[in-house]
Amino acid sequence: MTLPELRFSDDQAEAHDRVTELLRGFGVDLDEGSHSARTEGKTGVLAITGKAGSGKTLLLAELVRAAVEAGVEIVSGDYESKRRKERRTLAVLAPTNKAASVLRQRGVPATTIHRIIYTPVYDPEYEKIAEWLTGECDRPEIEGLTEAALDRAQAFYASVASVPGALAAAGLKGSDFIKGWKRREDPLDIGFVDEASMLDERQFDDLRELFPALVVFGDPAQLAPVNQSGQMVFDRLAGPQTMELHRIHRQETDNPILDLAHALADPEVDFERFERMVEEAAARDPRVELAPRVDSDLMARSPVLVWRNATRIRLIHAFRHAHGAPADALLPGEPLICDGIELPLKHRKKRIDLEARGLIKGAQVIYVGPGRKPGFSIMHVIGAEDPRLSVASIVKIEMPEEEEPFIPYAATMGAAFLHGAAVTIHKAQGSQWPAVQVFAPDLYAASRAGRVEAGQPLWKRLAYVAITRAEERLLWVTRYRLARPAGALSADDLTAAPAPLTLTAEEARP
Repeated sequence: MTLPELRFSDDQAEAHDRVTELLRGFGVDLDEGSHSARTEGKTGVLAITGKAGSGKTLLLAELVRAAVEAGVEIVSGDYESKRRKERRTLAVLAPTNKAASVLRQRGVPATTIHRIIYTPVYDPEYEKIAEWLTGECDRPEIEGLTEAALDRAQAFYASVASVPGALAAAGLKGSDFIKGWKRREDPLDIGFVDEASMLDERQFDDLRELFPALVVFGDPAQLAPVNQSGQMVFDRLAGPQTMELHRIHRQETDNPILDLAHALADPEVDFERFERMVEEAAARDPRVELAPRVDSDLMARSPVLVWRNATRIRLIHAFRHAHGAPADALLPGEPLICDGIELPLKHRKKRIDLEARGLIKGAQVIYVGPGRKPGFSIMHVIGAEDPRLSVASIVKIEMPEEEEPFIPYAATMGAAFLHGAAVTIHKAQGSQWPAVQVFAPDLYAASRAGRVEAGQPLWKRLAYVAITRAEERLLWVTRYRLARPAGALSADDLTAAPAPLTLTAEEARP
């Protein structure tokens, strides 16, 4: 079977050539499929921007494929072979677990920025297996592991190039072979960063220090990080360091969700006209729905996107009431958002461990059930490669018109969580869901406020980000109403990881 040749649009081809030229200057030739040893002391950065549907992900995936064919190794964050002068590496990064998982679902081996900044420290004995799997040494003899176990590890690695996965296939737990995490000290090589509109200036500067050759991909129509004056980090780059993709690629049949998103660029389209466009799209295509009420069943895995915090809190309260959630506990299956990790300095290693496992500020998690000790919870981290963990938790449920949140679970110290049945559009950036509910009354309120961000009405930026979170189905909610759930909340749809990471009571003490 002969696969059809990949054809870029003119602007994609030009962007591909710009990245190829940049990397050639660093000794990686994508055209020739070859590389040479890295030249120290040289730096370069390039930003590829474009709106949703402009082909950024397709371009990114093709660049990664070409780099691998040129002999460049992917740094995934789980294991790295020993550094050699001639070794060239590429890390594909995203700001959040969810954004990284979106790339992985499309065949791009992405990990989070945080996962690259911190690297695992392996047990020396089991590190021999990793070195063997990556071709650095002969097959080892490991006390306590049979030849059959090593065969399983080899077979797994041959199908999925994951060292932790291969070690798990041999019957080992994560705590057997990973003894801790350390902050990376030496710079890496080439970095590709998706969802660059989410980066703040400090993160961008850190990445430029870490990667001599850095290519960032971002959407200029999204929302800039809070307290950054409406500007993206790539806005500060000089002209030759940026390129924007203008052509919008669609499926064979037009995508009504993208059509609506790009209609927002028309200065003649005000909120009322846009809502009529949503009605017209809903009348001709089932992928757009004009919804008179919020779907409470959908909220359990796909949060309602809102602008105002007051709306978010009211919807969360209504969601819990509709599911009959008790006032003093969570139900298995309730969605949460990590609000940070509150641990004393002496437990810095445990903080690194939790964050490297995906429990970073803004991570989406699902409550699975109580832990074995008071204040502990079993959580499922959405988008993480090893999602199930047990952690000392401080769960805060904000209540309408009350300053202090209700706290059903509170360890002395640990990870803090907010409820996630509804989230602000700012926090939704970088995430995508098959179906997305956008709370239109909030966008109407934003339009009436008359605020402008970077020359664009704020409500249009909010609407653009919210709409483009939907992969397959957009629900435009028009009323302050909530539909009763069709079924009970549950965590049965979540796949558990084999080895949970536990934060002990002793470790949780200040």
